[in-house]
Amino acid sequence: MSDYRKTDDAVARLTPEQYQVTQQNGTERPFTGAYTDHTEPGLYVDVVSGEPLFVSTDKYHSGCGWPSFTKPVEPANVTELRDTGHGMIRTEVRSTHGDSHLGHVFPDGPSDRGGLRYCINSASLRFVPRAQMAAEGYGAYLDQVEGD
Repeated sequence: MSDYRKTDDAVARLTPEQYQVTQQNGTERPFTGAYTDHTEPGLYVDVVSGEPLFVSTDKYHSGCGWPSFTKPVEPANVTELRDTGHGMIRTEVRSTHGDSHLGHVFPDGPSDRGGLRYCINSASLRFVPRAQMAAEGYGAYLDQVEGD
């Protein structure tokens, strides 16, 4: 297991949108994120810390405008917090080690896959294609990624 953490260097490398989303609890505009319609097999990691968050096998098209997943690949890497902002009561999702704002989780996901919808900002994620997972230190998750 690597040492996943937030560093000043990692934060300095963020684009303005990545910074606004991950460090200032922002939200990208719906249907604008790089991974909204992305279907390539692989792993989605925190853009700041690199901690593994979601796999393509658990991604589905929800139509909400953001990438949606049924569950985290490593539950210990995702923290859920009560969010009462914007006049709503929601559950915020943050990366545990990087403390990046990722998005929110809702109870309206596919019932046959647990019923949850992790609605995640593309700007909070970095995608690691299946073919590169082992080389980047994520080989332990290969068995959870379907596809070539």
